[in-house]
Amino acid sequence: MQEESSLRMDTADGVTLVGFRDASILDMNTIQRVSRELYRLVEAGDRPSVVLDFSGVRFLSSQALGVLLTLRRKADAASVRVVLVGLRPELARVFRIANLDKLFVFFDTREAAIAHFNPQ
Repeated sequence: MQEESSLRMDTADGVTLVGFRDASILDMNTIQRVSRELYRLVEAGDRPSVVLDFSGVRFLSSQALGVLLTLRRKADAASVRVVLVGLRPELARVFRIANLDKLFVFFDTREAAIAHFNPQ
């Protein structure tokens, strides 16, 4: 039986938009599913620009932050650029505390993130 995807994917102007189906990325099963899907996405290398949309996410565990660190390393190795969008203020604070704000570029909207990859 095929497990349901944890991610919603779309494309706009050549940019892959990735949303999360779960508002909480806390339990190990969810984290493992999300990590597998995200790693597969960047390791393939056929999607050079990826926007991770956190607007629907309310809670992240420290393990989920670890997944993002690994994702960044894998994306760099595959020459995939990853930016984050839609972080709630409380999650943005966690990213700052964990120093992840120095590893990722953040945008308020999907449109701003897409424009970052497609400057006019």
